[in-house]
Parts: sequence; structure tokens; C-alpha cells
Amino acid sequence: MALTSFTLTFTLRMRVRFTVAHSRGLAGLVLSTLAGCSMPPAPETVAPVDSLPAAYPFAAEEGLPGESLAADSTWAIAWWESFEDPALNRLMDAALDRNFDLAEAVARVEEARARLGIATADLLPQLTGTLDATRSSTPNNSGFGRQIESILGGTLGDSTGVDSIPSPPLSTGPDRFTNTNYTASVALSYEVDIWGRIRRDRAAALNDLLASEEDLRAVRLGVLAETIRAWFEVLDLTQREVITREIVDVLEERVDLAESRYAQGLTTSFELYDIRQDLTATATGLPQITAQLAEARRALALLTGRFQGDLHALLEDAVMMREEIDAPAIPVGIPADVLAQRPDVRAERRRLEATRLRVGARRADLLPSITLTGSVGLQSSEASNIFDLTQWFNNLAAGLTAPLFQGGRLRANIAVAEAQYHAAVASYGRAVLTAVGEVEAALRQYRAQQDRVDFVVEERLEADAGLAVQSDRFAAGVGGYTDYLDALRNQLSVRSTAAEARRDLALARLAVHRAVGGTWVPSESSNSTER
Repeated sequence: MALTSFTLTFTLRMRVRFTVAHSRGLAGLVLSTLAGCSMPPAPETVAPVDSLPAAYPFAAEEGLPGESLAADSTWAIAWWESFEDPALNRLMDAALDRNFDLAEAVARVEEARARLGIATADLLPQLTGTLDATRSSTPNNSGFGRQIESILGGTLGDSTGVDSIPSPPLSTGPDRFTNTNYTASVALSYEVDIWGRIRRDRAAALNDLLASEEDLRAVRLGVLAETIRAWFEVLDLTQREVITREIVDVLEERVDLAESRYAQGLTTSFELYDIRQDLTATATGLPQITAQLAEARRALALLTGRFQGDLHALLEDAVMMREEIDAPAIPVGIPADVLAQRPDVRAERRRLEATRLRVGARRADLLPSITLTGSVGLQSSEASNIFDLTQWFNNLAAGLTAPLFQGGRLRANIAVAEAQYHAAVASYGRAVLTAVGEVEAALRQYRAQQDRVDFVVEERLEADAGLAVQSDRFAAGVGGYTDYLDALRNQLSVRSTAAEARRDLALARLAVHRAVGGTWVPSESSNSTER
């Protein structure tokens, strides 16, 4: 026989504070809760965001004033290709492919995506399939048998019990009652999201996912920047090692000449000792440069996800740092709205919104909830009839649950969510201030390094000219060889300084790219030469 039922239940589980001096009725509590606790708070104003400068005043003067710019936070613009170094391009590809920080960030994105799936599932009905078999056996004088005996074997007589005589106990039935039941059913459970609690939890999970994707972009940006930095260090140290060895060779020859001149009485011992000390000091720096080069290679190997011995294939055809780098100029007055493209700032903004939505979800926990449950299936006492469609049954129920008293847990959850929201506001403000400061510092440093390179270029021209003069004088027989060696040594030292200055300029430009979250492109020209 089919059984259909519909049940409406109201379970009192609402948190209520009752005191002698302050007692409120259920209706007043529900109305006040409905009025003030169902929505998330209004977004707070973050002062650093509202007072951002219109533009940064420290960009290069050779830029394009007035041009509308936007940033590409995914760093899809491979500006490092302007160095025309195949080894650098291979290193960047290797870093994107095998870097462990990137792999970890990707896993966090997948975790956030799975959590979003969990939150989304709460919006949908929950279906559960069941296939079971039960068998019970009880004596006839207990349980269900006892109830039958009470009904059929009670007292005989009129309803008043007058002149009634006890009836004999039930003795014609079986000694035991045995029941076997087979059931195949599908159960449904669904919470009606009338206050938006589940939807807000899902929206918060979506913002968490978007924040984790921004974190991935930030990690990618950092990995690429650190790879380029390590590569510049390797190039600079390799070149400095070569130049230092050349200087040592020149100084060794210079010492031999000084010793010969000292033996002939043509120079003083002070000059000889000074040249020897210069040679020792220069040679002492070689082990330090070698150690720094090994450390730079180790960092490069870690960034590309391999051992140092495996770097050889990636470092083939490496190009030394050129005298001039043909890189796009930094525009005048980079607009501050480019800052919003920094992935770390956008991640903090997403987390801020997620915490705000969770405040609304936790406030909705104070409100009544409606849950619909039901099941439909087949039931039979014979296993062979379990799939007989005539043996169907269904049950439906609707429950209205309102929390009345839970010891302060719900309001404590709200306090936690609100505290997390205020912390996210502070974190977002700090991220904005940090980003602005990093951009300004990077632009200042880049401008300073440009000025330094200009001075070093002039110094290099003077050193080259001095070496050429001494070379001509020595070839003409009017100049000494020691003067030529001194000019050569000076020119090598200036070359080493110039290489270091070019490295620092490249790193300063790299810091600008990293500070603005990638690079700068005209907002109306998606097909610009940088893309």
C-alpha cells in the first residue's frame, strides 16, 4: 500500500537571551533579526584608494606624455625579448614550465575552484540513493506482539468494566513475529535559500577563487622577475670575472716591469710595493666573484626547477650584456589606475569582498530556514518484488527551523566574520600604500641608474681615449710601456664598472615592470609592438 504524507514541523532552536529585567517575545526577536541581520555590511571606504595620485611624477622624460595607458598583469608582453638573447628566452620558458612556486600556486587555484564547487553544491537539491534489506524477529509477548495481545486479549465486557471478566491470553498466534523488508529509494533534501545565506557563501568562495588566480599571476610575475634578475647577475658576474682576470694579467706584467726597474734603480721600493698590493687586492676579489657566480647559478637552477648541472643546455649561446638596450621608454606620468592591475592588489580586493559577503551569510544564520525533504522508492517483503513498480511509496516533509538558543555561537560567528572583514580592509589599504611606494621607489631608482649610466659612459669614453693615446705613444717610441699598462688597467676597471652599471639599470627597469604589475601598453592599441 502506498503511503503519502506531508508534515510541517517547527523546531525551536533560536538563540534567545532571557533575563528577569529584559525579556522579549519570539515575534519581536524575529522581526528585529529580519530587519538588521540579513544583509552584508556596506563596503568601507579605504582612504589610500580614494586619494591615489593622478600619476607618478618620476617616470622617464622621453616617454609619451598624455597617452592613456593600461597594465597587463599576466605579463603576456615579453619585453625581455628586446635583449635578443636566446638563452634568456629558454630560461623564461623553463621557469614557466618547471618552477615549483608556480606549481604550488596552481594547486592553490585548483583547491579554491574545488571549494567553489562545494559551495555551489549547497544551492542544489541533495539526492541520496538507498538500497537496503532489513529483517526483524521478536517474541509475541514483547514489542509489537505485546501490543496485539493487549488489543485482542484485553478484557471482555461492557465499556464500563462492570461484570467484565478477563479474557484468555492470545494463544492462537505464532510464538514469534518475523518481518523482512526490502527497499530501494531515492531521498531528496533541499534548503530554500530565502535569505541568501548560501548564495553569499558561494559568492565569497568565487571571490576566493579569483583571489587565488591573482595570487598565481603575482607568483608568475615574481618568478619571471627573479629569473631575469638571476640571469642578469650571471651575465654581470661572468663578464666581471673575465675582466678581472685580464686586469690580473696586466698587473702581473706591471709587477714584473716594476721589479726590473727597481733592480736597475729606476724606481723606488714604495712604487714596487704599491703595485704588488694592487695585484694582490685584485686577485683576492676573484674567489669572491666566483662564489657569487656559483650562487647566482644556483638561484637560476632553483627558479627553473633543475640542478645546476642541467643548466648548461639552457645557457648555450648566451649574449653578454650589450652597451645599449633597445627597450621601450617608460612613459611620463604613469597613471595611478595602472596600480589596480597589480595582481597582489587585486587579490586583496577580492579577499576583501569575500569577507564582506561572509558577514552577510553569518548574519543570515540567525534567521529561520526552510528545508524540504522527501523520498520515493519501492518496498517489498520479497526480494523478487523489489523492482515491482506497483510497490512504490513516497514521503514528503517541510521543516521550518529557527535558532532560538545556541549559547552565543551564532553571534560569535558573526563577530569572527566582522573581524575578518575589518582585517581585510586594513590589509587592502596596506597593499595599496605598499604598491604606490614600490612604484615611486622603482621609478626614482630607475632614473638614478639612468644618470649613473650616463656618467659611466662618459668615463668609458675617457678611458678608451687615454688607452688609445698611450698605445700610440708607445708605438711611436715616445711613451713608456708602463704608462700603456696603467692606461689598459684603468680602461679594464672602467669596463667592469660600466658592466655593473648596465646590470643595475636593467634591474631597475625590471623593478619598474614588477612594481606596476607587468608592463605598460596603450589602452586603445591592443596590437602594439610590445604585444
